[in-house]
Amino acid sequence: MKKYISTENKDTRSGFGAGLLEAGKNNKNVVAMCADLIGSLKMEEFVAEFPERFFQAGIAEANMTGVAAGLTIGGKIPFIGTFAAFATGRVYDQIRQSVAYSKKNVKIAASHAGLTLGEDGATHQILEDIGLMKMLPNMVVINPCDYNQTKAATIAAAKYVGPVYLRFGRPKVANFTPENQEFEIGKALMINEGADVTIIATGHLVWEAIKAGEILANKGIDAEIINIHTIKPLDTNAILNSVKKTKAVVTAEEHMLNGGLGDSIAQLLSRNYPTPVEMIGVNDTFGESGTPEQLLEKYGLNAENIVKAVEKVIARKQ
Repeated sequence: MKKYISTENKDTRSGFGAGLLEAGKNNKNVVAMCADLIGSLKMEEFVAEFPERFFQAGIAEANMTGVAAGLTIGGKIPFIGTFAAFATGRVYDQIRQSVAYSKKNVKIAASHAGLTLGEDGATHQILEDIGLMKMLPNMVVINPCDYNQTKAATIAAAKYVGPVYLRFGRPKVANFTPENQEFEIGKALMINEGADVTIIATGHLVWEAIKAGEILANKGIDAEIINIHTIKPLDTNAILNSVKKTKAVVTAEEHMLNGGLGDSIAQLLSRNYPTPVEMIGVNDTFGESGTPEQLLEKYGLNAENIVKAVEKVIARKQ
């Protein structure tokens, strides 16, 4: 099992802010809009550097989405920022009709996703957003795992021509991927090669998968761990190549099981290589108020439960 070190915990939303600033420096057509959440989305540096390229939409997310779609007609590359609960559920019609259907070059920057929003509770802890977005034709869905990867994903999203949903979070988490990395949309990353089981994780749960891999190694179980930062398009070749070797899969995500990463993996395997699968995620329930650590533990989104799922799926394989 490879060793990964996080020298400093950093929030992924700050990675977005840093990436947005860099994208703005790289391309004068990059513009930003926000629904009255500049600080929460870490857009301050972009606003200070490019005030003429920033537009405050106020608490009017649907209007912001429509305006962003219109800006693309003039060649602009708009990043629209708000909480994930508002970026998807509140404006699904506008995203479907004005962005996805029309193939507009809009980048939806969705912060505070998942349970780790914490104390704000169930109304803000959206756990359905990946499912909502991945079902839309033409939409790319990206869920990076740490600060460095979120920064790189934001820069890559600015270069990609077409709608992108970029999901990130509120809490400070392990920052362990390389600084100034190249981000390739749709390309899975091998975290650790193994022979006994494939653990496929996304977002904050990648670090939990790494911790689980260390526990499993001490138990004599050789886990292959894959970081799926792009849920759509899915790197089907990487997944199938791994599963054909290990013949057992565990998926891990900070999202509802229905419609999430595990759902996509199960569909892929059922059509191409039927394999025992166990899934770590939220099972058909809303969240609640609590610290991120408390909620991840209560809903089973941690290394310990990944280990249990691995032991269960290996028993099924045998």
